[in-house]
Amino acid sequence: MWPALAILAVACLIVLHLWWRGKLRREREAGRVEIQKLRGQQQIISAEIRAQQDVLFDSMAEGVLVLDGDGRVQVANRAFAELFNTAGDLRGKVLLEAIRSHEVAELVSRVNLEGRVLAHEMKLPGPEERRLQVNAAAISSNDRRRLGTILVFHDLTRVRQLERTREEFVANVSHELRTPLSLIKGYVETLLGGAKDNPEVATKFLQTIGRNAQRLDLLIQDLLAISELESGRVKLNVQPVSLRPIVEEVFSNFKERAGARNIKLVNALSDLTAQADPDRLQQVFSNLLDNAVKYGRDGGSVTVGGRTVEEGRVEVSVQDDGPGIPAEALERVFERFYRVDKGRSREQGGTGLGLAIVKHIVQSHGGAVWVKSEPGCGATFFFTLPLAR
Repeated sequence: MWPALAILAVACLIVLHLWWRGKLRREREAGRVEIQKLRGQQQIISAEIRAQQDVLFDSMAEGVLVLDGDGRVQVANRAFAELFNTAGDLRGKVLLEAIRSHEVAELVSRVNLEGRVLAHEMKLPGPEERRLQVNAAAISSNDRRRLGTILVFHDLTRVRQLERTREEFVANVSHELRTPLSLIKGYVETLLGGAKDNPEVATKFLQTIGRNAQRLDLLIQDLLAISELESGRVKLNVQPVSLRPIVEEVFSNFKERAGARNIKLVNALSDLTAQADPDRLQQVFSNLLDNAVKYGRDGGSVTVGGRTVEEGRVEVSVQDDGPGIPAEALERVFERFYRVDKGRSREQGGTGLGLAIVKHIVQSHGGAVWVKSEPGCGATFFFTLPLAR
């Protein structure tokens, strides 16, 4: 009996052992599945965090570049790619492989030594040079182990352009004001010094003072006009406007000046109607005709024409037969205070702002303005306006 009991006990132990091994195997398998499941969830969470991080960085206006401890790119947002004109995913690339900028590489080396660099300005070469301000800092762990570098790039190109424009504007205004003021001051001092006792000399001096005072007045008016136009504060009274009567009205203001030089004014406009502010449109024609009469040849003609072009627009032209404009000046004639012939322009009372005002008025109507000219063959100024609705 005892041997039978012993065999039964051994059999039970074997069955228990097999059952226990199976249970352990099943638990290990369940644990392995659970670990894989947790790893999968962790990867999903990491991917979501990474996606949120990419969206956050890509929404920034500043360019952001993050490097790891080995100098390889970890993050490069959309603004950075646009600044440095890069394509494709830069992750994992060495810095100089991602962007060929030794100045940025030198800046990273400087950060590695100093810990951070603030407000560093650099030039970005290209078809149009850009100015960038870079703030950079080292990324470190709690135990001060270096983990990488972050660089933030601010585009200062527009700011620097505006600063340069402001400086040029102040310099030009100062120069334009100085000349007539100096003449007025000089003639007044001469009159007070005794020239007032000579009626003929006094009259001549007072006429000169009057001309320069008028020039100052015109300059101030043009400065106020272009300031309003550039600020966008001007409210246009847009309505259907027949162009031919506007030109006839402007012609009546120039008949005396044109007649003095035997210049013929020709209104070749057909029955065209534009969607525009009539007062501002009159200002455009006045400035263009002032230029045409001023620089046209004696005994010549000034012709205003127009036609309907595609996309529901009217194209208007003002043509003279003067000396024309040099090729290098065609792109600059609409700049403030730019003059092709500086001496002649000032002598004839120009402020240097007329064409700049024309450009801003036309652009505020949604149109464009340009000029075509060949030296010795006159100049033709064009501008477009929307057709009347």
